[in-house]
Amino acid sequence: MDRLFTLDEARALLPSIVEDSRALVAARADMAEIAHDRRTAGASSLGGVPELKALEARIEHLLGGWAGQGIEVKGFAPVLLDFPSVLDGVSVRLCWIEGETALGWYHRTDLGFAGRRPLR
Repeated sequence: MDRLFTLDEARALLPSIVEDSRALVAARADMAEIAHDRRTAGASSLGGVPELKALEARIEHLLGGWAGQGIEVKGFAPVLLDFPSVLDGVSVRLCWIEGETALGWYHRTDLGFAGRRPLR
């Protein structure tokens, strides 16, 4: 059975998630810049293939860390994470998206992001 999070458990993880997501966003931006510069100019001041591989490994480590905790990674750009939970007997996902400072949203599991509602 997949891990279920209480609201308190999910919220307790949020400070580290926000910190890790900042690292992921920086790595994602560096990867995009290196790839663009190499395509258009043949080289990048941020590096080449070794740096791209290192950034890719960093991102995979962060995404894998979240998945290893039972958090569902739903998006990469922007970062979108779901925490499986149950509210009032209904299967839901506590939902966090890059840029939010609090865990304040959920959606029914069967509805996905389009069914997002504020937590009471």
